[in-house]
Amino acid sequence: MSTFNIPTRAEVSENNQAIFDNLNKALGFVPNLYATYANSDTALENYLNFANAKTSLSAKEKEVVNLAVSEVNRCIYCLSAHTAIGKMNGFSDEQILELRAGGASFDKKLDALAKLAKNITENRGKTDQSVLENYFNAGYTKGNLIDTISLVGDKTISNYIHSTTQVPVDFPIAQAL
Repeated sequence: MSTFNIPTRAEVSENNQAIFDNLNKALGFVPNLYATYANSDTALENYLNFANAKTSLSAKEKEVVNLAVSEVNRCIYCLSAHTAIGKMNGFSDEQILELRAGGASFDKKLDALAKLAKNITENRGKTDQSVLENYFNAGYTKGNLIDTISLVGDKTISNYIHSTTQVPVDFPIAQAL
């Protein structure tokens, strides 16, 4: 059980209050992890700008990375959130479990992406050359690589915030692998 404060709207800066209002309109609630970012006057806005920035990766590809990275980092909050988002992006329960394990036998290109995201995270950026070659052979570009690495960093930040704060998960809990 977390003893870390999840701030309410009244406890955050005016800027974060506006973000909370927008999140409530868009999602129907403010996820606990986002509220935790709002302990900082700037982190929530910075995170959302980074997470929602333009990228060469599709929404589905972003979920591949989010699931693989969150599994390596053992973040139950992000695994639970991205399992729900993965389903909204058309992945089945079985596919989500496979993506979390760092593969995608159902799609060669997504398989290369999942393997790369897992490898980057496990090796802290010291990517295996064969994994990188497989990624490029699957049709990804150098631009895609930079966007993928940026997304690994984005997700790692959230994984670390949850791992440190242990705020309660407010999504259906993802099943264990």
